Amino acid sequence: MIATTQLRLIVVTPETTLLDEPIRSVRFPLYDGQIGVLPGRLPAVGRLGVGEMRFEGDHGSRSFFIDGGFVQIKGGVVTLLTHGAISVDQIDTAKAETDLAAAMSMKATDDAAFAARQHAMESARNRLRLGRK
Repeated sequence: MIATTQLRLIVVTPETTLLDEPIRSVRFPLYDGQIGVLPGRLPAVGRLGVGEMRFEGDHGSRSFFIDGGFVQIKGGVVTLLTHGAISVDQIDTAKAETDLAAAMSMKATDDAAFAARQHAMESARNRLRLGRK
């Protein structure tokens, strides 16, 4: 059996299919750590975290900010269904700073509000970190 040398990366947000292209490798955040995928990977399903997705394609290495969701790896196809994604070079650090300040001032009166506050802070901090690279 001949091993495939490429993957197909599909990134879908609620608004659009952001990416659908052949790649050589991809790394992205899960809710409990990072995962890297190379051709020949066994099937998997997982919950995405917040952070940087980096992949190697025909045009070099590219990075995106990923804001949670789910991933499915099946055959040579890696599909990310995410709440939001943006290219790292398009991140507005001033907006991320404003979002972080707003998240820090949120009042957490119950578990759901606390989880929302934590997610908003993590998202803003990751966008700031990636935007300053």
